[in-house]
Amino acid sequence: MKRRDFFKLLALAAYPKVVPHHRLQFPRDHGAHPEYRTEWWYVTGWLDGPMGFQVTFFRARPQEQSDNPSSFNPRQVLLAHAAIADPKRGRLIHEERAARAGFTLAHAETGRTGVWIDDWRLVLEGDKYHSQIAAREFDLDLTFFTSDRPLLQGEAGFSRKGHRPEEASYYYSRPHLHVAGSVNGRQIDGAAWLDHEWSSAYLAPEAAGWDWTGINLFDGGSLTAFRMRGKKDGVHYAPPGVSFEPVRLWKSPRTGVEYPVSMKVKNGNTELLLEPLMDDQELDARTSAGTIYWEGAVRAFDGRNEVGRGYLELTGYWRPMSL
Repeated sequence: MKRRDFFKLLALAAYPKVVPHHRLQFPRDHGAHPEYRTEWWYVTGWLDGPMGFQVTFFRARPQEQSDNPSSFNPRQVLLAHAAIADPKRGRLIHEERAARAGFTLAHAETGRTGVWIDDWRLVLEGDKYHSQIAAREFDLDLTFFTSDRPLLQGEAGFSRKGHRPEEASYYYSRPHLHVAGSVNGRQIDGAAWLDHEWSSAYLAPEAAGWDWTGINLFDGGSLTAFRMRGKKDGVHYAPPGVSFEPVRLWKSPRTGVEYPVSMKVKNGNTELLLEPLMDDQELDARTSAGTIYWEGAVRAFDGRNEVGRGYLELTGYWRPMSL
């Protein structure tokens, strides 16, 4: 095939926009939305030990689309990150995978949460999720039990991420998931948080990355907060009433990147101090997502009292994120 003929086959994908007043429909919206640019299913939590864990599956629709009917044509790309934060190890243990969708080896179902890459998977069956992760340094076999309806973030699931109308996502959470299963064959239980989010314009051109937290409060409540940080410092966008104030920095001995691992987070009338389970929870995902970020288990304090536990995510501190 001549070079000019090859490029005739390529066209830029026409991604649908995320719009207000769109009604999320379940169980359909538990599944994948392959027409949108990017999507993720994100589970984090605290297990007996204590230790933290992360299981995340990403789906991306490449911007350049080909009419080639071959099964090797990468119409959808899947990525996965998994990690264990064990203070006994003193550093994050993590692994990543990436594959084009197809050949039954990697897939994201549209009718339910059912996403996998080889023997890594996250599947929703009835009122519980099941995840299996076989990594080199750890093995996870976890079941997450739901008790409430999905929590719609933002305006009924429409979550603004920037100042332009199209800079938004559809976003819901499943806080307070009960966890049962095994880590490296040892039976454990704990509590987890699931986020499912999809978008076509998640990150504004001026934004470098984001800070996000999801906290399961001991009184049965939950707290979510995020901000999009600008490339030239400062806050590019944050929902009304949300603020993050760094308290303490940690510098990675491997990459030299500094992260504000201790944060004061405010959302409305609630203000909490987040302290990490351990400082070294940096995840180097350059071989899959092309970035390095900090993803950590944290305790939440109201004054001197511990009132909840959850996760803090810090992206764009190494280099500006590119989705």
